[in-house]
Amino acid sequence: MNGHHSYSAHTQAYQSYARPPQQQRPQQSQVSQGHGHAHSHPQAQVKEYPTLNQSSGAKWIKPLTQARISQFNGGHFGDVNLGAVLYERKEDSEEYVKLEVWSAPGLTKPSFAEAIKQEFKPAHKGDSFGPSWTNHWWKVTLKVPENECGKYERVTFEFDPGCEAMIFDVDGTPLHGITGGYGGDRRVEYIIPTSARKKGEHKIVIESSCNGMFGQEGGGIGPPDPNRYFRLDMADIVVPNQDAWRLLWDFTTLRELVDTLPGNTPLQNAALSAANAIMNAFDYRDPSSIKRAREIAQGIFGKDWDKVDGGAGVYDGADEEGDEKGRSLVWGIGHCHIDTAWLWPYSVTQQKTARSWATQVDLMERYEEHRFACSQAQQYKWLEEQYPSLFKRISAQVAAGRFHPIGGAWVEHDANMPSGEALVRQMVYGQRYFESRFGVRCETGWLPDSFGLTGALPQLMRGAGMKYFFTQKLSWNNINNFPHTTFNWVGIDGTQVLCHMTPVDTYTAQATVGDVNRAVAGHKNLESSDTSLLVFGNGDGGGGPLPKMLENLRRIRAVTNTHRELPPVHMGRSVDQFFDHLDKSSERGARLPNWKGELYLEFHRGTYTSHGSIKKGNRHSEILLRDVEHVATLASLAGKKYVYPKKTLDEAWEKILLNQFHDVLPGSAIGMVYDDAEKLYDEVREAGRKMLDDALDVILGGHTRLPSSAWALDQLVAYNTTFFPRREVVQAPLGYSNNALRTQVAQLDGNVGYAVVHCAGGARPAVFEAPPVTEAWGFTPVSVYTNGADHFVLRNASVQLTISNGRITSLLDVQLGRELIQEGATGGLVIFEDRPNYWDAWDVEIHHLEKATQLEFAKVSVVAHGPLRASVNSEVVYGQSKINVTISLDAVPASTKLDSRSMFRFDALVDWHQRHEFLKFELPLALNSDNATYETQFGWVQRPTHKNTTWDMAKFEVCGHKYADLSEYGYGVALLSESKYGFACQGNILRISLLRAATEPDAEQDQGEHTFSWAVLPHKGHFLESDVPAAAYLFNSPLYLRALAPGVTARDLNTSHSPFTLVGAPNVFIETVKRGEEDSYKSGGTTSVVLRMYEAFGGHAQAQLRIAQGLGVEAAYETNLLEDVQEGSVRPLLNDVEHELGLNLSFRGFEVKTIVLILGEKKAKTDKRESWVTVDA
Repeated sequence: MNGHHSYSAHTQAYQSYARPPQQQRPQQSQVSQGHGHAHSHPQAQVKEYPTLNQSSGAKWIKPLTQARISQFNGGHFGDVNLGAVLYERKEDSEEYVKLEVWSAPGLTKPSFAEAIKQEFKPAHKGDSFGPSWTNHWWKVTLKVPENECGKYERVTFEFDPGCEAMIFDVDGTPLHGITGGYGGDRRVEYIIPTSARKKGEHKIVIESSCNGMFGQEGGGIGPPDPNRYFRLDMADIVVPNQDAWRLLWDFTTLRELVDTLPGNTPLQNAALSAANAIMNAFDYRDPSSIKRAREIAQGIFGKDWDKVDGGAGVYDGADEEGDEKGRSLVWGIGHCHIDTAWLWPYSVTQQKTARSWATQVDLMERYEEHRFACSQAQQYKWLEEQYPSLFKRISAQVAAGRFHPIGGAWVEHDANMPSGEALVRQMVYGQRYFESRFGVRCETGWLPDSFGLTGALPQLMRGAGMKYFFTQKLSWNNINNFPHTTFNWVGIDGTQVLCHMTPVDTYTAQATVGDVNRAVAGHKNLESSDTSLLVFGNGDGGGGPLPKMLENLRRIRAVTNTHRELPPVHMGRSVDQFFDHLDKSSERGARLPNWKGELYLEFHRGTYTSHGSIKKGNRHSEILLRDVEHVATLASLAGKKYVYPKKTLDEAWEKILLNQFHDVLPGSAIGMVYDDAEKLYDEVREAGRKMLDDALDVILGGHTRLPSSAWALDQLVAYNTTFFPRREVVQAPLGYSNNALRTQVAQLDGNVGYAVVHCAGGARPAVFEAPPVTEAWGFTPVSVYTNGADHFVLRNASVQLTISNGRITSLLDVQLGRELIQEGATGGLVIFEDRPNYWDAWDVEIHHLEKATQLEFAKVSVVAHGPLRASVNSEVVYGQSKINVTISLDAVPASTKLDSRSMFRFDALVDWHQRHEFLKFELPLALNSDNATYETQFGWVQRPTHKNTTWDMAKFEVCGHKYADLSEYGYGVALLSESKYGFACQGNILRISLLRAATEPDAEQDQGEHTFSWAVLPHKGHFLESDVPAAAYLFNSPLYLRALAPGVTARDLNTSHSPFTLVGAPNVFIETVKRGEEDSYKSGGTTSVVLRMYEAFGGHAQAQLRIAQGLGVEAAYETNLLEDVQEGSVRPLLNDVEHELGLNLSFRGFEVKTIVLILGEKKAKTDKRESWVTVDA
């Protein structure tokens, strides 16, 4: 019966172990039954209940017995308890172990092939090596004579360098990882193959790396010690007593049962009695007592429970769907959460990945039920490049169904700050990698540790082929308990994914009885689903499951095969199968609760602001690649010799996606990580600018030059990569000797000249102009007034801002005569004391709002007088920091929308040297609303401005992208951001977070120089009637200035226009134009163009995409994010517009659509107006 007990055996076990060990059971008479008659035997008379009782009785003192069992292994009695017999033999002399070492220079990380060629020197147990982050290679020769070692069940080599290490065979194949030290994640044993014992000698190579599992701080979050050294504590041949270890695992499970289960349950008492009986039966001097002790444990686990494959047979009996006779079920899956960078840099993660995954392959070969789920395509790619032989072994395990790629993303990314398109690329690059290497796509999204989750994710996951989602971090909420375990997560557009948050409340469970018990006891909606996922294995710094975890789970399962106090653990299946089971058992989610919108983490709110330069690098890199893809697509269709730079774009995207890891972009890693991240952003910027230059050169006719080379305005052109019309004031590139341009600009302030760029349509070049700055020409001329001391007014016919005594005292809508600053209050910069309770770089606590210091703009001076731009410059000195802010107002509105107001732009240059202080900008507005609106990926989200409930109070600091808005009926004010993500609105005070100054884990976080901008945009009408999303889009989208080749003027470009326009729906934005992922750039290959667009306001729309006929579009498809062309995805193209094709599109609120256009031969141009190519090359 596969080791399962019958009910009678179950009862006997209880009867046997529910009594104290002192009590002796009265001997029963021998009774035989035959022919219906019982025959008594005189020699075995039944004893009567005695008349007299002279014993002391059989009552135990349970707490003392329970305390006793902690003494069975190690500790003060380690020389006489089980710990004394765990090993039969140890050898560390040079007769048995020969060590040689080579230390790699500096912080280099040589490959096996490079290291093995070096000159090694003798080394010895006890040697020290370092400093931090250095790598050391060991050649190890082990003497294991068969006449000495052949008789043992197992012989191991224990290598403990106090840090992390990897064991290789002599050919360079990684075998498994080492975790040194004496923590719970310790694994230092390597099993010497039986074949090596027959030969008598075994050679291996070990790479040790001078970092612990959690960097250099032993689990703390402080900055790493750069000069830490480690000691080789063990390099021993060891013979473990396998029977003693099995008894230890038996006893460990019994003790966990005792410590976890309620004291009034039969199983808890039986486990305690069995543990106590084992201690009475065991004698360290008598090897046979181990067997007797293990037989006692079988009373709990079942007779001969481990006879089938060492215990793997306990999992037999589950049906295909995972149901276990109607009982609550726990599905176990091995996992190793490896932070792609955190308290260690990227290079160390590459080693951690190899160590951890090699260890899991080793365990799969020893434990047939072991399955391992592993996310992050980036880590697979590193492994493929740096450890190809291990990657081959892992690929075989993937094919065998044991090693499971999961998550479908490039990394386990932050899910607050990446743009919508960046989230798309996380999934596109992740899914394409998994499919290309393993032939699989992931069905389950996997973000267990990300610091909050945007409500845009469900739609994007479904669009990338994932209908399931696993997360866990919301169990860290520090105010409210999230109410669900298994639920339908419904995104902002109405799309849902089936979501599970493990009730074990961790993705690094230790596979204990307590973990299994919490899987049910912590489940928050057992009425609708009673199945839980147990994600076990050491993580964050890697490692994964250990043998002791798998041994413990076998014993726990053995217990639950005959007892019902715990749920059975189901092993040998995948996470996708777990969700398939949830899907079916919940009737496709119909029985589950719903959660609508974002999964806001009530914790780690400081991560929206920490490390401002990384936030800026992310935003600017995302937009740069968006623009590059757009113009490169057009150039690839226009220029015969131009080739779309797909490889370079992929490399740049992978760098951006890597830096979006959930401890990098949030600013919660050590300083070394940001040195690496800044280099990656520099590389993206350099490659992006080069690609942009090349593509614009094709589009603009060739031989474009730097703007500073222009001698006249009509030589200058500004390319608008957005699909919005725009009219903007731009700074002309005046050289010190460029007198011609100085006379042509519309405004000259010293060496700064200003002109106007008017782009009547989106995605096209526009000329520089210097028209009369009058209302007749569509301008609202600006002026600046000052009393010469402490009062400054920036004004045009639209809006007005007043700075008095260093504070913003008035924000006026001139046209309406409406004051927007609360009476008696002022706006401006403000400093808050920022001392979180523990997680320094991560957290800002609600009490920071209780201690504020208003800063005053000082040394204010006028630097631009109008009529196109008026600006004042100010300086604020606070502590050791200096904050320069230039405030500007232009003579044009923020957008071309009718009634659009002008915005006030704030450009800051900050030399920041504060510690544990938080810089923000705030406006106390004369507006009243229960909610403020913040941009999120492909839409917006509203959060409360009040404190009605603790759920409302918890959102005192929130994430936004390009805007935050407070509106009431008829009017609103928005803050626009080009690189900041932290916002807040408490009552009527709207704030943007600018800089923090944490000291852990990076002691120098945000110290030094910063440049960034924000804007204040008043708008007539509620947010939903406003131009805020478009204005914010433009605020983040630079115009690209170029000088044209000699002989060509910007006037020649007037007839050019984009090949794509969107009409009929101003609430639908085109976000992305790119070439198809499957395009071939060889002659005769597939040519396609992909457009991604979304509804930005939360309502339905009927739009038409118009496409220039000159492109030669043969077919149009509406696809998923992966650009799969499927049956029914073709969309009809209409020919009812002159020179253009029409594609009608219907949107629901916040819907994202991907359109793939298949191109054939381009049609001959019959009219120059058809051409979006500006100048013939």
